[in-house]
Amino acid sequence: MGGSPRGDLQRLYDVLDAAAEDAPDAPALSVDGTTWSFRELRAHTDALSAYLSERCPPGARVALLAHNRLEYVAAYYGVPLDGRVLVPLNQRLHPREWADQIARSGAALVLGEPDLLDRLAGEGELGAGHPPLVPVTEVPWDAPARPARTEPSADEVAWLMLTSGTTGRPKGVRLTHRSLLAGLRVSASGRPVRPGDVFCTPFPLCHVAGYQVMLHHLFRRHAVVMRRFRPADLVEAARRHGVTNVSLAPTMLEDLLAHLADDPAALAVLRGALRVVSYGSAPMPVPLLRRVHDVLGCDLNQGFGMTELSGNATFLSPDDHRAALASRPELAASAGRPAEGVEIGVIGEDGAPVPPGALGEVVVRGAQVTPGYWDDPAATAEAFAGDWFRTGDVGRVDEDGYLYLVDRLKDVIVTGGENVSSREVEDVLRTVPGVGEVAVVGLPDPRWGQSVCAVIVADGARPADEELIGACRARLAGFKTPRRIEYVDALPRTGTGKIRKAVLRDRLAGA
Repeated sequence: MGGSPRGDLQRLYDVLDAAAEDAPDAPALSVDGTTWSFRELRAHTDALSAYLSERCPPGARVALLAHNRLEYVAAYYGVPLDGRVLVPLNQRLHPREWADQIARSGAALVLGEPDLLDRLAGEGELGAGHPPLVPVTEVPWDAPARPARTEPSADEVAWLMLTSGTTGRPKGVRLTHRSLLAGLRVSASGRPVRPGDVFCTPFPLCHVAGYQVMLHHLFRRHAVVMRRFRPADLVEAARRHGVTNVSLAPTMLEDLLAHLADDPAALAVLRGALRVVSYGSAPMPVPLLRRVHDVLGCDLNQGFGMTELSGNATFLSPDDHRAALASRPELAASAGRPAEGVEIGVIGEDGAPVPPGALGEVVVRGAQVTPGYWDDPAATAEAFAGDWFRTGDVGRVDEDGYLYLVDRLKDVIVTGGENVSSREVEDVLRTVPGVGEVAVVGLPDPRWGQSVCAVIVADGARPADEELIGACRARLAGFKTPRRIEYVDALPRTGTGKIRKAVLRDRLAGA
């Protein structure tokens, strides 16, 4: 069985095609107890491409609205195979948000799970002339393949991923075959895949974190995808498939450790079997690192990345974690060092590099970086300083090359691994009678990383919390709804009238 990636990969599909040639009968993908071999995954991928070829031309956007399932990964490879663009929709959003993203991407067709498509049709206010809604169950997944009519170049867009931004409306991140393949190579350097590894992830495949499935396919390894995270289900997946690598958020790790404390048999399954737990979205406190080390006895690997980087760019290695536990606890707060194939820098307000240890905006350069945003040249221009991508994160790089993230320049809140645009929530709250001014900020949360907090200056009588929360739930995803609502007489502002959100965060975090 082949174990090393080919060097001539030009398209995402080439990852799957090479694996299916080298290890056709090896397990490629498991979801909900069903497993496809690489041969089967390629056949279903080819069938999807053939189906789409009869319905929309190369270059067309195809939206996908589904929970984690086998066919989702087939769409990863199959939609871009013949030059079309995959537009994953976050199934946790409100139907009106789905409809807006479908319209903004210009999707020619929407594939989805029947119940989600029913919600989209019933609550999304799609309007006349919307693209056809095709249940994923009606695609002929066993149809024969047909030759691709158009072989996309490496620089063509493969995925269009919509992510929260500072404007309140999600921006469409263009990820090309080249950038995604480069992201795989960078992660292969920072998070090596070994012979015999079996990978498991509970993260939604609509996020860029799904690239880790393709990373393991690059090495002909088995990926197990959970429909959603439940500690008992993870233990069962490990028992059934021999999972050695798992990707979890710190909140998931907390839940897993609590489950293992009550179930010695489950602990016996994982301890000694898991080689490494990978995590991201937030640093892990040293006490939690120590608990994972003591309970599971496995390595830890942290990754820092974002949609615009086609995955992760820096990694805190297992050796770094061991050093953090033994003698360098400050390393636990680091996002690690750049892997091979990517550069990290820090620039000041004038765009010039700052010396090691100085704070500034974190910038990234490499083949994995997006070429820009969909139909948004202004946002694309703003996102780059020359050939460096501006992450919007405030941070520093120390003398040893370790990156430390301190704050966000942009008003994006990361809660439970999901991005929330402050502006988007503020726009909804302003529609509620009694709200004069409002600022939405993220506050530290031991479970979710950050929680959404709304700070309001009332205009007359204060609206009831239920009214504010109801307005958000009627238009936004549940995770965007404020968990905390505070009232103030006035919002702190700069001399030019901008709200000083850093001041608000500091005040509320200490309250």
